[in-house]
Amino acid sequence: MHKLFSLWRSIQQSLFPHLEEELDPLTEREKEFVRVAELARVDKHVWPYQWVGNGRKPSDRKALALAFIAKAVWNFSTTLMLIEHLKASRNLRRLCGWERASEIPSESTFSRAFEEFSEGQLPSLIHATMVSEYMKGKVVGHISRDATAIEGREKPVKKPKKEDQPKKRRGRPKKGEQRAEPEIKRMDLQVGRSFEENVRELPKQCDVGAKRNSKGHQETWIGYKLHIDVADGDIPVSVIISSASLHDSQAAIPLIQMSSDRVTYLYDLADAAYDAPHIKGYSRLLGHVPIIDPNQRRGDAVPLDPAQAVRFRERSSAERVNSNLKDNYGGRFVRVRGAAKVMAHLMFGIVALTANQLFKLIT
Repeated sequence: MHKLFSLWRSIQQSLFPHLEEELDPLTEREKEFVRVAELARVDKHVWPYQWVGNGRKPSDRKALALAFIAKAVWNFSTTLMLIEHLKASRNLRRLCGWERASEIPSESTFSRAFEEFSEGQLPSLIHATMVSEYMKGKVVGHISRDATAIEGREKPVKKPKKEDQPKKRRGRPKKGEQRAEPEIKRMDLQVGRSFEENVRELPKQCDVGAKRNSKGHQETWIGYKLHIDVADGDIPVSVIISSASLHDSQAAIPLIQMSSDRVTYLYDLADAAYDAPHIKGYSRLLGHVPIIDPNQRRGDAVPLDPAQAVRFRERSSAERVNSNLKDNYGGRFVRVRGAAKVMAHLMFGIVALTANQLFKLIT
């Protein structure tokens, strides 16, 4: 935290006074953007997208990446709204790197740059670096795990029809009868695979998801599902995207692998959707203590003891992060198509949200 505090003090005591000598007085939203940009250190990650001297020089990718972070900070629903605000706001325009309004690229240029960033997973790399740089080596008490629905604006992919399986005969097999081997479940395989293999295997196409809300009513949506691990202080540590139809539990082991590589933590907190022996066993294998709300549909469900119930209350941080992302950082305005672009759009919001929550720890 010393490094983070030094950066915050430098921004407050040196950077803001210097910027206000060159610009108009900064608004609170502009100060927030400056803090996010300083913590994100975009210049360390955009070099693969910069011009190398062949052909016409493209628009500055650093300025465009900063603009997409600004889009999340201002919670703009469209890129056109962002461009209009850049033209009208001298401060934001210059903070991104454009001196004059005429230098701001067209909407199609923003679109091409965004496609490059999504293919290269730029915002995910920025977020991973932020978490590793400012949380590596620190002991985190709780990781709260949850998933949230992401509505898309594309047609769901049709799933192939399952072949009718012959009905299984009850009782012992007859002499000489051979029965099919039991189907190997995804979590059986995940336990022995690497994080990269597990994430690659998860379905990511747009489809239809369904869940039961807190009032017991069934809800459906078309799009994706965002799986998030959140540390104490409402700080997103790990993020994975999947098809909307994927059950929450299927992304738990990859999330445990991802979070364990980025931070040192003690407790895995999750709701009843994650109540599975594979998840609990893998959590313990990596030295964590799983505290998972028992699924009442399981015959062997055991209620949490009083101490576990107190710790389990910390899981609400995951719900707060999901709500914050949707309400304030662009999570409700997904206008792009395809899992890679949807993930990039959401991760620009996660970058802004993470930076703000990190600074809140010291202020």
